[in-house]
Amino acid sequence: MAPSPGKPRAARVRTRFETAYSAGREDGTGILANISYSGALLTETSLQPRIGSQVRVYVLLSEPFDVVGKVVRHVEGGFALEYAAVSQELGRLIDNAAAIVGEPSGVRQPEGRKQ
Repeated sequence: MAPSPGKPRAARVRTRFETAYSAGREDGTGILANISYSGALLTETSLQPRIGSQVRVYVLLSEPFDVVGKVVRHVEGGFALEYAAVSQELGRLIDNAAAIVGEPSGVRQPEGRKQ
């Protein structure tokens, strides 16, 4: 059975990083609740962009980082997004998040990605 559109498919790392995001002319804040090599889940968001909207998420770490994705579903108090592209920097962010929260074994490396 194929996964349903908009449902999580890759192993995810649970996090709790503060974020800011922009969707068109609207800006919001929230919590990056989990992250994977295909997308992320934001919770406790100040607004919910429409499904299909492009969103730029700014992760507020010691060095700010941003990622662009498309909203694929809404959850209570937040939304899920699928990345437009996965860069090496994004891969490092996910690897670092896994190391910080102690879940490196829960993240499945995409084919062709070197550790």
